[in-house]
Amino acid sequence: MDTLSDGRRYRILCIVDDFSRECLATVVDTSLSGMRVVRELERLVSERTTSGVIVSDNGTELTSAAVLPWAGGRLNWHRIEPGKPVQNAFIESFNSRLCDECLSEQVFLTLAEARQTIEAWRQDYNRDSYYPTWLCH
Repeated sequence: MDTLSDGRRYRILCIVDDFSRECLATVVDTSLSGMRVVRELERLVSERTTSGVIVSDNGTELTSAAVLPWAGGRLNWHRIEPGKPVQNAFIESFNSRLCDECLSEQVFLTLAEARQTIEAWRQDYNRDSYYPTWLCH
């Protein structure tokens, strides 16, 4: 969660492939309902091959009445234990990098500006992840 320059809060749903480390999506909005999470997961599932396992924390939008039935029978959903972020260390590291490299460097006036900047950062992140600096020298 972060805030716009006028103090309004917004949230970011980050979806990252554990295997490739590619950030598949960053959904930025004032609130993220379970239905919004399902729409994004549906979009990704329709575009990509899935491994069949999703790892997440226990956020309310991820344990909602919309998400649980959608995932049931379709995917295995592994929820990390509350208070144990080390069980999902990669996403914790990813979120820290997003904060350090993007959110802490910017003051967003509007939600549209936040979406645009965070999407540009996501694209740069993916490009850097696929082409490590040691390959470029």
